[in-house]
Amino acid sequence: MIEFEHVTKSYPDGTVAVSDFSLRINSGSTVALVGSSGSGKTTLLRMVNRMVEPTSGRVLVDGDDVSAGDPVRLRRSIGYVLQAGGLMPHRTVAENVGAVLRLNGVSRGEARERALAMMDQVGLDRSLGRRYPGQLSGGQQQRVGVARALAPDPDVLLMDEPFGAVDPIVRRDLQDELLRLQSELGKTIVFVTHDIEEAFRLGDEVVILRPGGKIAQQGTPEDIMVHPADDFVRRFTGADRADRQLRIEMRDGRSVAVDGNGRPVGVIDE
Repeated sequence: MIEFEHVTKSYPDGTVAVSDFSLRINSGSTVALVGSSGSGKTTLLRMVNRMVEPTSGRVLVDGDDVSAGDPVRLRRSIGYVLQAGGLMPHRTVAENVGAVLRLNGVSRGEARERALAMMDQVGLDRSLGRRYPGQLSGGQQQRVGVARALAPDPDVLLMDEPFGAVDPIVRRDLQDELLRLQSELGKTIVFVTHDIEEAFRLGDEVVILRPGGKIAQQGTPEDIMVHPADDFVRRFTGADRADRQLRIEMRDGRSVAVDGNGRPVGVIDE
C-alpha cells in the first residue's frame, strides 16, 4: 500500500507543484494519476521513490515512511518505467533488463537467466537479448523498460507516461500487455498519463488532478464517467462531447451504441 499524507512540494521561486495532497493506494491495485501539464502528477510519482523530496508531509509504502531509509536502496526496491524506456544505449538488452539485479548483488549468470525469463514474460524474443536498444523498435524498447522494472520482482511499480512516445497501435498493444501482466503479477502500480482514455482503460481507480496537484475527482472509471464531479471533470473526460454521449438504438435487428451525432460506435452483444 502507498499513502500520501498531506504532501506539499514548493520551490524556492515560489512555485507550488503540489499542495496538501493525500491519497491511499491499495496493495495490488492500479491507480492512474491523470492531468495536464502543471498538475503535479509526475512530481507525486517521483515522491514515492524519493527522486523528488516533499517539502512537507509524508509518503509511506506498506506503512514505512520512505524518507527514513536509504534512497538508493529504496529506488532499487521499486520498479520504475520512464517514457522512451530510459535504457542504457551501450548495454545489450539482456544487460539492461538485468541491470538492477546486478546492482542488488545477483551474479552475472543468474541475472542474465532471470533477464531472459522476464523477456519471455513481456513478450520479447530471447534473441533480442544480444541486441542494443538502438536496434529495437519503440514498442520493443518500452517492453525492455517494463522487463527491467519487473526483473527484481518489486511490490511497487511506478510508470511515468511509459507509452506516450509510441504510435497508437503499439500503444494499445502495450496497454494490453500491462493489463495481462497485472492480472498475473498483482503489483501495486502508480501510472501517470495525460491521456484520460488510457487512464480509464488501465486504472482500477483514476485520480484527476487540477493544477497544483489538487484532486478534482477520484474513483473508478465508471463512477467518474457516470457522475463527473463538476464542469472541469466533464471537460477533461469529454463527458460533455457529443461523441462521448452514447445511446442504444436498434438497427437491422441488433442493438447498436451510437454517439450524440448518430454515428455507430459498437454493437451490443445480447
